[in-house]
Amino acid sequence: MVVLETILHKFGKKGEKTGWTYAEIPSEIAQILKADTKVSFRVKGRIDSFEIKLVALVPMGEGVFILPINADMRRGIHKKEGAMVRLELTEDTDPLPQSDDLLDCIADDPRAQAYFEKLPLSHQNYYFKWIESAKTPETKAKRIARTVQGFAMGMDYNQMVRHFREIDQRL
Repeated sequence: MVVLETILHKFGKKGEKTGWTYAEIPSEIAQILKADTKVSFRVKGRIDSFEIKLVALVPMGEGVFILPINADMRRGIHKKEGAMVRLELTEDTDPLPQSDDLLDCIADDPRAQAYFEKLPLSHQNYYFKWIESAKTPETKAKRIARTVQGFAMGMDYNQMVRHFREIDQRL
């Protein structure tokens, strides 16, 4: 486990990262966490006293990584850009959680199953995380139903979201 104190930063206009709050992880710290890697990898640990897991460090070049600080994390630590935080991090090699409910539902639709099985593991995990992060059973059921329909129609996540948003707007 590595421990470091760092300042929270926020990107201005930076493509897909515009507006992100993040902590910079220097290359020497990243090397301790996972030697000789230049790609994203998961970490777990703490930001101050707030526990984190299933969070990816994102490479920024020259061995430097960033730890994106999402809204849940910011609420958990009660801090924003410019604040000092204490990070306790270790590589997260725990198996990723799956959504058994999603797997059961796509098993009933061969087109959805075939589409899902062609997705890279990282994309499959994204769907699992999105579905399992639902705060109510109703939201979870809606996400599963839309995901199965989207898979059956050969849609990626963004296409699926746009498709169902248009349907919702018409109702």
